[in-house]
Parts: sequence; structure tokens; C-alpha cells
Amino acid sequence: MKNKISKHTKLSRRDFLGGAAAVAAFTIVPRHVLAGSGQTPPSDKLNLGCIGVGGMQGGTDVRNVASENIYALCDVDDRQAAGAYRQYPSAKKYKDFREMLEKEYKNLDGVTITIPDHMHTHASLMAMERGLGVHCQKPLTKYVWEANLLKKAAKKYNVITQMGNQGYSAEATRIACEIIWRGDIGDITEVHASCESRGPGFGRRVNSWPEPETIPDGVDWDLWLGCTTKDRTYTSAVMPNKWRGFVDYGSGMLGDWGFHIMGPANWALKLGSPTSVQCLSVDGMDEINWSDNDVIKWDFPARENMPPVSIYWHHGGSRLPVPPDLTRQDISRYNEIFYGTKGYLGTAGRGESIGLIPASKQQGFVKPDQVLPRSPGHYREWLEAMKTKKPSSSDFSIAGLWGEWIALGYLALRFPGETLMWDPENLKITNNEKANEFIKPTYRAGWELKDIT
Repeated sequence: MKNKISKHTKLSRRDFLGGAAAVAAFTIVPRHVLAGSGQTPPSDKLNLGCIGVGGMQGGTDVRNVASENIYALCDVDDRQAAGAYRQYPSAKKYKDFREMLEKEYKNLDGVTITIPDHMHTHASLMAMERGLGVHCQKPLTKYVWEANLLKKAAKKYNVITQMGNQGYSAEATRIACEIIWRGDIGDITEVHASCESRGPGFGRRVNSWPEPETIPDGVDWDLWLGCTTKDRTYTSAVMPNKWRGFVDYGSGMLGDWGFHIMGPANWALKLGSPTSVQCLSVDGMDEINWSDNDVIKWDFPARENMPPVSIYWHHGGSRLPVPPDLTRQDISRYNEIFYGTKGYLGTAGRGESIGLIPASKQQGFVKPDQVLPRSPGHYREWLEAMKTKKPSSSDFSIAGLWGEWIALGYLALRFPGETLMWDPENLKITNNEKANEFIKPTYRAGWELKDIT
């Protein structure tokens, strides 16, 4: 895989669309004029490549951008991709995203990336290097170093990016920000977030690697393993749809739902980089599996006019704690609670609903003035951002920094009970050298990545 591409003098489709958009601001030619002349009008649609088009979310992501032109499809598993292949028969088909990006980048405007977590960075980076917009599913990456790399890449290559955390586009999340910024619940010093369920796509506990199975026809297992260094044998206990709970491929429930549930906190509290992270409890984690039950705490310093704040993640059997002046019933409909000096605010789902706690506080409540723009929808927001060149709400400058502190949570699970002090400038744990071994992964030969300086 190439880390850089040579410059081309040929006018690309993206150059044309950008130039056409600029000209259109001054010269507008009605469509019927072009239609009557027999000329083909420039297309308003983007050419998109979709990497990972079956499985848990791939088909859904393709459908969510199908208002544009689905130009190319890529999947390592013909079985999972069969539905998309039938639905978009004219799209070019690939197994290896590297081949697709190398051959088609001049014809593409952007890509969706809906593949297992361990391969997000490679696909995203290669697309950005070729000037393509990227919509990458959450979690952005599994490792702090990779999240930082994608953040820097988006800035260097100046492309439109978005992580697939739909809650950031929900109106309720934006209203939660406006309520907090108006000061309705005072200074916030704690946030507790919880996900009790195991979630879809999590293989049941596998304490040792299963016996090898015959690789099905149409599956490129070696390509699915990608950058990982462990040469595992194929098993249906992991592929195609049960990899999220496995340390080498997924990011556990924190990576799956943490980006959804803690979205309002990240945005409203402008979290940035933490000073420390600590795994307060963990159960069910080993070399193969992520935890079934854990509590993680991040401490963040004062930010702008906000005091220091602690963010708590409760997963599995660890339920949201009940504040002393509330009841379990008061908080039962929420999965994230903001503790303010003047009261409490809860959010639910992916940040799609909010409420003051207890519910009696909502009587006569007047919503704050709108400060944040409202989204046309998460996928539509990314598509429009590529056409207008205005950043999306969860572009990689945001998702990368957010991805760094979430990834510190994965790391902390390996060192239960220890408070790990974080130096964000140097991407280093300052009080545990062993922990620094998990900041950046080791890649299989041929999949190495270089830092961006």
C-alpha cells in the first residue's frame, strides 16, 4: 500500500465538481435549457465507493448514501455482499479496498467504510491520501495513535470526513448542549454513562481459539485479518458478524455504544484530552475477549469557563448510580446523566432524547435559544458537506480527539485499579511504561503505517 501519491495534472471529477460549484454561484443555467439542447448536464450526484457492504451495518450504510451514485462496492465476503451486488448491478466490484482505491480514486468523490474496527485506520487513511471524503463507522479506531493519525491526516489532506455516530446529528443532542451552555443545571463535575446490554455482533465467550473451519467460498479470510499480526484460522464464531467482542478485531461495548451514549457529554462539555484514566472494575476480559462488565473513569481538566469533570462509563452489570436526592425511577429512561450544581440532565439512546431530572423540573421549562445549526440527517450532512466543503459535525478533527480518549479506556481495561496519567502532547502514559505498549499497534508486514508530521 502506498503512503503517498504523485500529483496529476489531469482534471479530476472532484476538481470539476468544485469548480462547477464555484461557477454556479455566479452563472445559473436552468436544467431545461441543457436538456433541450441535447447536452448532458453536469451531475449533481457524488460518485461513492462503499467499503464493507454487508454484515452488521454495511448494507445500511450503502442504502443511506444511495441518493448519490454508488460507483464501486468492496467486500471480502461475497456472501455478505450479495444483496448490495444485486441492488447496484452497475457498480464496480472489488474484494480489496486497496485495489479499489488505487484504480478508482480519480472517479470517486468519497467512500463509506463499514468494516471491522481493526481496519478502519488503513482504509480511511488510504482514501484521504487520495483526496476522497470519508464516512467511517464508529469507533474511529482501536488505538490512540491511530486516532491521532487520522486527525492529522484529515487536516493535511483537507478532505471532508465524518464518523458514524448518528447521535451527533440528533436535535436532542444539540439542545442538550444549548441547555448546558445556558447554565440551566450549573457547573457540571460528573457525568455517568451506562450500557447494560451486550449488544449485537458480540460472540459469546470464547476462551481459546476455536477449531479451524473450512473457509467458505467467496471469502478472503487473509484479507479480513488484514493488519493483525496473529495468524488465526477461520472460524464462524468471529466472522462474519460476531467480531465486536474480540480484542484483536473489535472494541467491545465501549467502542460500539460508547461513542453514541457519551456524544452529548463530549460535545456539550468540550472535553478535549483527559489528564488521567482509570479502570475501576473489570470482569470477563482475557487475551481474546473484551470485558463483559466494567467501570472506567476519565478525569478532564478545566476547559474555557467549565470546571474539571469526571466521566464514568458503566457497562454490563454496573448500572448508573442513583444520586442521593433522586430515585431509580427518576433516572430509569436515561443512559447518560449530567450532574450539575443546580440539577441533573439526562440523555437517552444515541443522544436522541433529553430531559431534566426529576421530570417535574420540565414543567414550564423554556428551551434555550438555538445556538447550533440543525442537521439534515447524519448521512445527508456528510454528503452535503462534500458538496459545500463545510465540515460535518463529527469530522475527524473532532472524532480523532474523541477517539483518543475513548481508546484510552480500552487501554485502561488492561490495567485495572491503576490511575494512568496521560500526556496528550507526546501520546504517552507518564507513570506506566508497560501501558505505552498499547498506544500503537504492531502491524503485520505489508500493512505498516507511518506517522504524519
